[in-house]
Amino acid sequence: MNVRVRFAKYGAVKFVGHLDVLRYFQKAVRRAELDIVYSKGYHPHQIMSFALPLGVGLTSDSEYMDMELHGAFTPKEVTERLDAVMTEGFSVTGCRVLPEPENGRKRETAMSLIAAADYLVSLKDGYEFPLDREAFYKGFQDFSGQETIPVLKKMKKSGEEQEIDVKPFLYGTGRDREELLSNTGAVRPPDVATESYQTEGVSHAERYENGRILAMRLSAGSANNIRPELLTEAFCLACGTEYNPYAWQIHRFDLYGGAAPDFELL
Repeated sequence: MNVRVRFAKYGAVKFVGHLDVLRYFQKAVRRAELDIVYSKGYHPHQIMSFALPLGVGLTSDSEYMDMELHGAFTPKEVTERLDAVMTEGFSVTGCRVLPEPENGRKRETAMSLIAAADYLVSLKDGYEFPLDREAFYKGFQDFSGQETIPVLKKMKKSGEEQEIDVKPFLYGTGRDREELLSNTGAVRPPDVATESYQTEGVSHAERYENGRILAMRLSAGSANNIRPELLTEAFCLACGTEYNPYAWQIHRFDLYGGAAPDFELL
């Protein structure tokens, strides 16, 4: 059976890189006594894959991991077994069984399905910004409403910076998560459990007293992956202030597949 596990990453483990997260979950699966399938050959490894890896320093409510298991486990059993062996900073919030591919087609991984992601960008307390709380959000509305939003993006293959227009890849904005979902068409209420994942509606987004926060839905995945840092930096420059990457905390709410505007949760 193939399952998709949903988990949160927060607190101190936000500084743990993706490869170490992978190694951690390999050990956690063994501790949870889940009979995972191994690859064949001289160096067998657990058949496990992750959706869009989270950058170092970012937190998330909804990371996804696919794995293949021997035998039959209920989603609740997988969730409880894994969550019981998690360390502080990881929380397994649900699991669902993946349907078998039709007509002998190859199974699509979570990574290959990703098309968009929801983010919350927060200014940390102790850092200055030239706009107060209301002007901050109004300024971002004006900024994101432009016909074009040129930014410099470092190309993965060449390593060179290239100017691109991210406006077509910005699918929605909001003052917070609820407003973002309202503006983009809510797939599900943010604080209501879903049948598929048995989530408890607890968000691990860090909150700051200055209240300068922005929610945005951006293109994600292998084709057009737009990092929220790009948009935040462009907004800072538009406001006449230097972008300080350490001044901002970025939190990922969820990942989506499908096509705009009718995205589907993974």
